Amino acid sequence: MSGNRKLASVQRIESVEPIEDADRIELAHILGWQCVVNKNQFRPGDLCVYFEIDSFLPIRAEFEFMRASSYKNSDLLGEGFRLKTMKFRGQLSQGLALPVSVFSELGSDLDVGADVTDALGVRKWEIEERATTGDTVVGQLPRDVPHTDETRIQAEPDLLEAFRGKEYYVSTKMDGSSHSISLDEDGFHVTGHNYEYKDDGVCSFYNLVHERNYRQAMERYMAEFGVKTLTIQGEFCGPGVQKNRLKLRSPEWYVFTVRIDGQRVGLEKTKEVAAAIGAPTVPIEEVGFDLPSVYPTVDALLERANGAYPNGGAKEGIVIRTVEPEYCALLSAPLSMKVVSNKYLLKNE
Repeated sequence: MSGNRKLASVQRIESVEPIEDADRIELAHILGWQCVVNKNQFRPGDLCVYFEIDSFLPIRAEFEFMRASSYKNSDLLGEGFRLKTMKFRGQLSQGLALPVSVFSELGSDLDVGADVTDALGVRKWEIEERATTGDTVVGQLPRDVPHTDETRIQAEPDLLEAFRGKEYYVSTKMDGSSHSISLDEDGFHVTGHNYEYKDDGVCSFYNLVHERNYRQAMERYMAEFGVKTLTIQGEFCGPGVQKNRLKLRSPEWYVFTVRIDGQRVGLEKTKEVAAAIGAPTVPIEEVGFDLPSVYPTVDALLERANGAYPNGGAKEGIVIRTVEPEYCALLSAPLSMKVVSNKYLLKNE
């Protein structure tokens, strides 16, 4: 299942432009994305089925043209085609756009924005933790530990305007693995992105939790302030985690979200809780007001996302949130979004 993310959806072609010295391809703009398509395949205003990057498409005739560039055979996901950022004739292509008519099972009565992820058998490309960490899985995530996926600005360009007139902050998107710790009425939980883990000496993040005495520090904080449930989420980075693009010599965990009694807290409270347990937060790059007046376009935000980690490696990007959590109808969740650097994607994908 794809979760809340629309990996495949019906969208409208906003514009089409030529690519210099290219006879067979051109550039289509969809939502906040740009996508290389066959020449004369679309006109502005046409409907298409748009597949986002990170989609894993099933084996079917309509996708066979991607076999040479995108075919994967995963132990857990099986065979299919992985979509990632690519470059054609100097132009970025992010995702895949095909005419709605290609997929007869969808019918013709389709609304813009319709989610067809499950109807077309599309899944999110990811290497499951169980296959890569060797940790012992206890079960699914506890109820107070939500998935940490952030919506990309290109997928919901209207999120930029949602920050109008609000205090915001920009944090560095650290390149590692999402891990969380939580204390509730059922006890202490250590989780990855998808699963809860057992304390059996194998889980490297659990080992860091013990080394730093995070549980004891959480218990002290909860007792002092009368907190019943405390969840702390962050990015686990270091040797053996992903490709250690931060080039750390020892493991580190950077806090980016704190939930107290089921509610996400604001920036200052997040810093307070992180300091109380002795963990760093993700780097806070900027605090400001009225994001659209500072970065008026998606392109401006994509430029803002570029940069480097202290060691010189390309930065994955940024995450933008309101200083205090504010509900966003577009997300059915607190207002937040990520902006992944295109320079990072081209270098690392």
